[in-house]
Amino acid sequence: MALIGYARVSTTEQKLETQVDALKAAGCETVFEDVISGAKAERPGLNDALAFLRRDDALVVWKLDRLGRSMTHLVETVADLGNRGIGFRSLTEGVDTTTTGGTLVFHLFGALAQFERDLIIERTQAGLKAAATRGRKGGRKPVVTSKKLEQARAYISDGLTVREAAARLKISKTSLYNALRDQKSD
Repeated sequence: MALIGYARVSTTEQKLETQVDALKAAGCETVFEDVISGAKAERPGLNDALAFLRRDDALVVWKLDRLGRSMTHLVETVADLGNRGIGFRSLTEGVDTTTTGGTLVFHLFGALAQFERDLIIERTQAGLKAAATRGRKGGRKPVVTSKKLEQARAYISDGLTVREAAARLKISKTSLYNALRDQKSD
């Protein structure tokens, strides 16, 4: 089993050395690195590490938050590793999916992540329903207000194209076309 490390810091002011030293002390043969925000989906070092890993290897991180953008992302990444026959270890939290106990702990993380997703969905649906009972509709405010639509119709009747009318109103032609279509279907 090869231990492959992954280290990440968010800014250039932060240093990777602490993580890299800990990963090498834990037996990692190769360590991939990123200096990028954890919120970024595209992390070249992580992508390289994931491509480098082979069956029976283990991906090792210093802390869980170095790998996942969120609990959901972390659980999905580790589940993907497991499906490929690759283990996962976090040195600080002591998680090790190559052991039975570590797998159990990680499944608990997965259950908590699913619970969190379900709660967010429930709260969102309840909020939308409450807003609807007060006569409010969810979503962004429309770009094309009734005043802008009236002005656009005047421009068009004066001979401007939809594109030209949209440019004068500083809205996209697609938004204007959609608003004109929606008003016709009412």
